[in-house]
Amino acid sequence: MASQEPQPFHWRYPELDDRDLQIRGRTLFSIVVLVAFILLITLLFIYARWVCRLRLLLSASSDLPHAPPSQPQPQPPQGLHPSTINSFPIILHNSSTMKTVDDSECCICLGIFQNEDKVKVLPKCHHCYHSDCVDRWLTAHSSCPLCRSSLRADSPV
Repeated sequence: MASQEPQPFHWRYPELDDRDLQIRGRTLFSIVVLVAFILLITLLFIYARWVCRLRLLLSASSDLPHAPPSQPQPQPPQGLHPSTINSFPIILHNSSTMKTVDDSECCICLGIFQNEDKVKVLPKCHHCYHSDCVDRWLTAHSSCPLCRSSLRADSPV
C-alpha cells in the first residue's frame, strides 16, 4: 500500500470552476488604469496632508519667542542729531516780512505765526515752523514735515 500514487486534486464543487471567466484586452487595460488612478489620487492626498501638517508645525514654531524672525524687522526711522537740529537758523516772525500764506502758518501745530514767534527755517526747502514744533519733529524724523525732503547732511539736495 505504500506504493500507491497520489491522486491529482479535483474540485469537489464543479459549479465554482468557471472556465469562461477570462479578462483580456480592453477590460484588463481599464482595470489597470483604474487601479493606477486610485493609487495616484491616494498618494496625492497623503502628500497634501503631509505638506499642510508641515506648514502648520512651522507656523506654530515661528510664534514661539525663541524662534528667529523670518524677515528682518525694519528699523524705526531715526531723527537728526540734536547738534544738527540746533544748527538750523531761528528767526523772529514779523508779519510784514512774511508775504505768503505758507509763511504765516506752522504746518505741524496748525497755529498761525504771531509777531515775535521763534520760527525755525529748514535749510534745504526753506519751510518755516515754530521752533519747538519742528525740534520735536526732527528728533523723530530726518525730513521736512511738509515736503519730506531729507535734511541729512549726506543726502542730495
